Amino acid sequence: MAALNCSTLTGTMQTMCDFMYAQANPLTCGGLEFLGDSGCEAYESPLQKLAGKLGGDATLDSGNTAWMMISSAFVMIMTPGLALFYGGLTGQSSVSNTIMMCLTAMCLVTVQWFLVGYSFAFGPGNEGFGSFAWACLISVTSAPSGAYGAGIPHYVWVAFQCMFAQLTPALICGAVVGRMKFLSFAIFVLIWTTVIYDPLAHWVWALTVNDEGGIAAAGWLGILGAADFAGGAVIHISSGFAALAAALVVGKRHDYGKPLKPHNVPMVIIGASLLWFGWFGFNAGSAGGAAGTVPGDVLNTLAGTAFINTHIAACMAAFTWMLCEKLVDSSPTAAGAASGVVAGLVAITPACGFVTPWASTIIGAVVSPFCYGAVKLKGKLGVDDTLDAWGIHGIGGVVGAFMTGLFADPAVNPFYAGAFYGNPKLLGYEIAAILVSASFSFFGSFIILKGLEKTIGVRISEDVETAGIDISEHGGAAYESMDGPAASFTVNSQAMVAAETKKENDV
Repeated sequence: MAALNCSTLTGTMQTMCDFMYAQANPLTCGGLEFLGDSGCEAYESPLQKLAGKLGGDATLDSGNTAWMMISSAFVMIMTPGLALFYGGLTGQSSVSNTIMMCLTAMCLVTVQWFLVGYSFAFGPGNEGFGSFAWACLISVTSAPSGAYGAGIPHYVWVAFQCMFAQLTPALICGAVVGRMKFLSFAIFVLIWTTVIYDPLAHWVWALTVNDEGGIAAAGWLGILGAADFAGGAVIHISSGFAALAAALVVGKRHDYGKPLKPHNVPMVIIGASLLWFGWFGFNAGSAGGAAGTVPGDVLNTLAGTAFINTHIAACMAAFTWMLCEKLVDSSPTAAGAASGVVAGLVAITPACGFVTPWASTIIGAVVSPFCYGAVKLKGKLGVDDTLDAWGIHGIGGVVGAFMTGLFADPAVNPFYAGAFYGNPKLLGYEIAAILVSASFSFFGSFIILKGLEKTIGVRISEDVETAGIDISEHGGAAYESMDGPAASFTVNSQAMVAAETKKENDV
């Protein structure tokens, strides 16, 4: 049968015929071309393709775009989730301070990201740093980038990465809650994001478009071959070791040594659940879309692989954390189980798009003993990392990056093979990334904090700390005043305890 000639038709029939022909015979453009309204059109330069140039709607993938917008919203909710998680773990006198530090990091970094942060991290530059070329999103458009994301608007990729950038410094506050000046923390967040996070993100994740239109790594760690799917080094190792530096510079709590128990366990669980929920977008969204743009390509499965790996590792790590508590402290706790979940999520982050589900089970099982041990170790060393930001995020990120170097499976992602699949070099690259990110963040953070200490100071006075930082820095306590229902509950509880004690003594 002769092929149908659409030109012989008219009106609606011709439109339908043209549409069906286009679906059956998609137009393929060259490396430095994009599909515009009038067919394949040429980019003026590789950098123009990297930024994204306005073209026809055919350049967009609606499914990938929807998933990346949803993933961005998932990751956004992680920062308020962290505020609740940390807020429940800390004492009643510093709940507002803890929440405010998280939300302030969220807002400040968003503004910084729009002004210069995205350009420094992902914009065109050299192997070590981006540039001001995309400051205020100049030259970035709503069209898809030639490198970032799979057929999604470049603006969506900017928003997705913004959620990562705003969460990372918020993780650091767990080391210093209740005793660091709020203004000093806000200034630290701005400086740290600009001189630590942005360069590190560029080293690992920045991409470029070559003269043939192909995609290549632009940062020196990416060029080296380090694998970090969703932020083991860029986010968790960097924030964890910055938290260690902050704990050392700011110093110990005035009542250090007194056990700090979660004041609100339901708040801890709600916060951990929001983190867990958001982590699906965090990891699966790092695939750049729900599926790739090439039918049958193995990369189409990365979002789904990252999704299931995320859940398996979190569950396994929660179990092994509870087992550690049982063996060492005699009983598992709800807050401990939540900490185990977070440790598992941290560890699978760099590996989720490179390993199989069975490997994610091993990663989840292994990370909790290391993180639990780090939490115990910091106490013996006298380091007041109050909410274990270093112990969980720093050490969990190290474990995850190391395990990526072992378990990366080319059947999952053809660009990476680990030591157990015949390529021990990847393990070496992962160790290099661990050492670079940990040392760069620790020493850089130490210098920033020392500078603030010598100028405006970083520590509130002991009197203010004893009275409660919420009152001095945030206008009042997080809960009702002591002449309200909270006081009645406390007094009644004390009366009940006293009555029970008296009864026992009488017996």
